[in-house]
Amino acid sequence: MDARLNLIYSRRSIRRFEPRALPPELVEELLQAAMAAPSANNRQPWQFLVITATDLREEVSRRHPHAAFAREAGAVFVIFGKPETELFEQDLCAATENLLIAVAGLGLGACWCGMTEARRPSIHQLTGIPEDHRIVSMVCVGYPAEQKEPRTQYDASKVHWERYGG
Repeated sequence: MDARLNLIYSRRSIRRFEPRALPPELVEELLQAAMAAPSANNRQPWQFLVITATDLREEVSRRHPHAAFAREAGAVFVIFGKPETELFEQDLCAATENLLIAVAGLGLGACWCGMTEARRPSIHQLTGIPEDHRIVSMVCVGYPAEQKEPRTQYDASKVHWERYGG
């Protein structure tokens, strides 16, 4: 693995966190990195809801079937926006990945919690995000209580050159 790409290789899903709050300036730094993402026609359709209150993180952990660790995270970032263009979800996913890479670069841990149509109503209700806005992703961030080795999951059988199967 090329050491220049170590930040990407070291970005791993962390699901165990130390019970520590994230300082507001660190949250702001993560948001700046997320909003540095590319977007179609530079529309920047994203919005972010940052949940740091213990009771709300606890409730998120109950409402999302794969986010039990939200209660220990220092913050939960909900990435959402108004779906007005066909590339809206791609734009918000780019912002999500920027957030995840920034987390790794700052020595924090995070896990991207997928959002589906079935999961959205409960999170909308909890957060007050308007129904005409779509929640695309949710990321739990905190000080890691577990360490994972950097890795790549490169698989040459999934790479095609010039044409499929060729």
